[in-house]
Formats: sequence, structure tokens, C-alpha cells
Amino acid sequence: MADFMIAFLICNVWLSLIAGMLFAVRRLFGKYLTSRTAYHLWFLLLGACLVPLLPLPSIRMPQAFAVLKLLCAADGSSRQGMAEDALNVRPAGVAGWAHDIGISVTSNAPSGIGQFLFCLWIAGAALTAVFFLRHTMCFRRIRQSALPLQNADIRSIYRFCLREMQIKKEIPVYSTAFLRSPVIAGFFKPCIYLPIQVICDCPARQVRYMLLHELSHYRHRDTLVQLLMKLTRIVYWFHPVILYALSQMHTDRETACDASVLKLLHPDAYADYGNTLLDLAQHVSAPSFPSAAGIGGTMAQIKKRVLHIAAYQPATKKQRAQSTLALLLTAAAVSAFLPLLSTQAADNSRYFFSEQGRQVRSLDLAEAFGSYNGSFVLYDTADNSWQIYQKDAALTRMPPASTYKIYSALLGLETGTITPDQSVIRWNGRRYSYESWNADQDLTSAMKNSVNWYFQAIDTRAGMDEARRHIQKIGYGNQMANNDPASYWTDGTLKISPVEQVELLQKFYHNAFGFAPEHIEAVKQAIQLESDGSGALYGKTGTVACEGNNISGWLVGFVEKGSRTCFFATNIQKESHADGSAAAQLTLDILAKLHIWK
Repeated sequence: MADFMIAFLICNVWLSLIAGMLFAVRRLFGKYLTSRTAYHLWFLLLGACLVPLLPLPSIRMPQAFAVLKLLCAADGSSRQGMAEDALNVRPAGVAGWAHDIGISVTSNAPSGIGQFLFCLWIAGAALTAVFFLRHTMCFRRIRQSALPLQNADIRSIYRFCLREMQIKKEIPVYSTAFLRSPVIAGFFKPCIYLPIQVICDCPARQVRYMLLHELSHYRHRDTLVQLLMKLTRIVYWFHPVILYALSQMHTDRETACDASVLKLLHPDAYADYGNTLLDLAQHVSAPSFPSAAGIGGTMAQIKKRVLHIAAYQPATKKQRAQSTLALLLTAAAVSAFLPLLSTQAADNSRYFFSEQGRQVRSLDLAEAFGSYNGSFVLYDTADNSWQIYQKDAALTRMPPASTYKIYSALLGLETGTITPDQSVIRWNGRRYSYESWNADQDLTSAMKNSVNWYFQAIDTRAGMDEARRHIQKIGYGNQMANNDPASYWTDGTLKISPVEQVELLQKFYHNAFGFAPEHIEAVKQAIQLESDGSGALYGKTGTVACEGNNISGWLVGFVEKGSRTCFFATNIQKESHADGSAAAQLTLDILAKLHIWK
């Protein structure tokens, strides 16, 4: 949830820009907009406010916002580099090729800043919801005490208003002593509530204006819009720009209803309608009930409405066309922001995987995993099927550790840092705990011995701008990278889920990246683990360490057997002794059980 909160706050920056754009459209093109279109513009903001809460796939954030997210997520914790003293246990079944080194990352504990902000947001939303709930219960008591309208004259006026508004359904009308201004409330069974003071003291023509106004709310389903506005206030209680926009939306809604009433009146009655608002100004108030809409409002809102009534002219056909065009163009502009607003199922630490059009089966591997948590994902080209153990874990992003070296090698080849024929990088002379690292390395030896300095040298020579373009082009996990070429894939910044690992391996195998075919083949040969007469096994292990304990192990790869290729990803997690070697042994057992590899 901490990751969600940080992403949510970034989305709020975009929402501010959208709100600002809508204010600018209203100011620059106000004379071309009808009252109803000016109100409908705010529906674009309501829709945009909903997007961050929907499970939609997101696109990459601009780098400035990605850096902001990294800074917020860091929470001041120190990030460690490579752990050369990590455990390197090699079970007998994988001895000879599971040369895996633990990569230390920051503790998995969520960001303290993110957690605090999330708790603060929830607390504020809860208090706001309680406030609205209190008003809802208050209005419920008012509804229960209201009586059906008995005044025959006003009922006659009401039936005339229904005909004027061309509404066939007769909306129940009630009288009450506990409201100061008329309102219409209810979604499925709307009712109009008239204060007794209005019934007794107001002239018939003014009652007619009020009833027409409330029926206009009914025609345009404004009680539902009122609820959506209240819910938006609950979620975005902290956002001054959105709160101000909602206030403006309320004014525009009432102005649009005023215009609907004025269209039914003779021009000589416009001033009388405005005077009705002025006469009520000292009594009316904006309805604070979530499911109610009414003629009331604040003094500032009523002042704006009266000025609009004074300058009202019926919209011409040309103005309506211009207004519609402005709304469509604004909607198109707002839609360009929508992909930036997704927090990816409300949590950027998870991958959105749609099963639509895919054959997905669940596997029961609880016995094989034993005391390990984690997941296993397999895609089989033979029958175009997916098999997944622990789907929730398979969609959770985590540090890739040394499995990223597959794609670091591709970066080196594509940038010319190394070539298939000349991939040697000279040893820098630093003494490492692993003797196999203390020598010159080529791509095959560096991949086999998981030599971190080799791949960090590739990233350093290519540069971080190129590295970022690379991970964005191939769509690697969360596509987030810090500015340090020696640590962006070792410090927990870059993350990927097991399902994404499998999808990415398919793209690698079929060269969906559009890279040079010889570069794909060079990396493929470097990650070959075993082969026999029937096929070959390819893959790369990875180990994540935290505070000296190996807490997460990977094996990702694929099996070739004739025309059949099976892509897989295994991740195991435990407080200790969860490394790439253990993940490799577990994967071999699963592949044997599924009759995919010996």
C-alpha cells in the first residue's frame, strides 16, 4: 500500500494539470460554451479521478516523476551493493551451472513515508465519510417526517410543470418543516421536498420556478452526479484543486438547470426568476446530502447564477455546435492523460495480467515447494497454455537479482560494448571473494560464474540513459532505474514479476525486440545449462539477500524440444536459505514431474 500511495500522489499531480486545463478551457472559450456544456466539462475530471483507483495497466511515467517516486520510496534507508559473502549452496542436481551470487537489497519493509501518507489519507477519507454519513442520517430523518403535499393549488402547478418539462412520470412531492430550500433526492425513487415556508409564503409563480428547477435536476440525473461528487470529495479530501473544481462544478450544475428553466420562460420572466433566487438567498443553502440536489447554494454561487440569468440569451444552433466541438476536443486532450493516471491495480508493485483469450490452469505444487513461499509459472507453446502455481505471488514484482544479466548482456551487444566475437572485458584487478571472478571474462564465463563486475562494466560503458532506454524498449518489469549503472538492478529499484519474466523470455526467444539476430543467439548460447539428444535447457539463476540472509531465489529460462518450447520462471522466498541454487533444484524437480525435462 505504500507503493500505491506514492503512485497515487504522483497521479494527483496529473489530476491538478487536468483540472487546470478545464479551468483554462472555461476561461478562454467560455463565450462559445453553453451552460450545459460548461457543466459537462467537469464530468471529464470526475472520470479522471476514478482512473487511479481502477485495475488498469499503466504506462511508463516520465523520468522526472519516476525519480520522485524513487526518492519517496527510499525513506532514507541505505542501499547496499553486492554481497560477496552471500551463501552459495549448490545442490548436487545443479552442480556445475548454478554459480549464483546473492545480491543484497534494502529490507522489504514498506516505505515509512508511504505508510504514513497512506494511513493519513485513509484517516482523512474516513472522517469525511463519517461527516457525509451524518448528513445522510439527518436527511433520512427529514424524509421520514415529511408528509405528502396536500396543497391543491401547488399540486396543480406541479402537474403543469411536469407537462412543461415533458416528464411523464409523476415524481412524489412532500412538504417538510426541516428544510430551508427545495431539493430532489433519491436515485431509484426520486422525491421532491418543499419547505412549508415556501409553500405558505411564496407566490405561485416562484413555486413554479422552484419546481421546474428541481424537475430539471431529475431530467439530468443530477442526484446520481451529486453522489459521485460526494464520493470524489471523500477520496480527494486533501486535494485543494479538485475540491475547488467540485465547488465550481456545483455552480455550473445549478447554472445549467437555471438555463433549462429559462428556456421554458418568456424573456419578460427572466428577471422575475432571478429575483426569486435573490428573495431566497437569505434562506437557501447548498444541500449537503449525498443523494440530494437543489436550487440552493452559497451566497457566492447564487451571485454568479443571478449574473448569468441577467445576461442569459438562448443558445443558437451555431453556439451549440461550437460548444459540442469544444467538449469533444477537450475530452480528447484529457484522454491523453488517462494512461498516466493508472496505478496498475492500485499497486505499482504488481503486474496486471489479463487471462482473457488465454488458457490458464492452476498447478498444485505445495508439496514440492515445502517450506518455501513463492510461485512457478510455465508457458507451453505445444498447446498455447499457461500453468501457474500461486498466481498472486506470480504477479508480485520483486528484485530480479542476477536474472537481469540476460538483458544486461543484450544491452552490451546492442550498444557495441561487446560483440559476439569479442566479448572479453579485462579484470579490473580488484580481489573478490570468488576466485572465478578474479580473471578476464567473456560473455559465457561471466554468465556461468554470475560475475557481477562484468555486467556492471557493460552498464557503465553504455551509460544510464542508454540503460533506461533499453529497459523501456524491452518493457522490463516496473521499468524503474536509479542513476547508478553499478546498482540499478542490484539495489531493489528495478523489479519484475515471475509472469513478466516468462513473457519477456518469449519476446527474447522470438526476438520481438527487433535486435540483431546474432546478439540474441549469443546470449542464448551463454545461458545454455544442459543439452542432450532430445533438447536443451536454458536459464539463469538469481539470489536476493537481505542482512546476510538469502531470502529470495530465482531460476528463469526455457526448454527446447523439437518444435516445442516451454518457458518458465520459479521464485522461492524464505527468511534464509532461499537462493538461486535451491530454486534451480526445485525447478528441475517440477519440470521432471511435468515430463518437460529429465
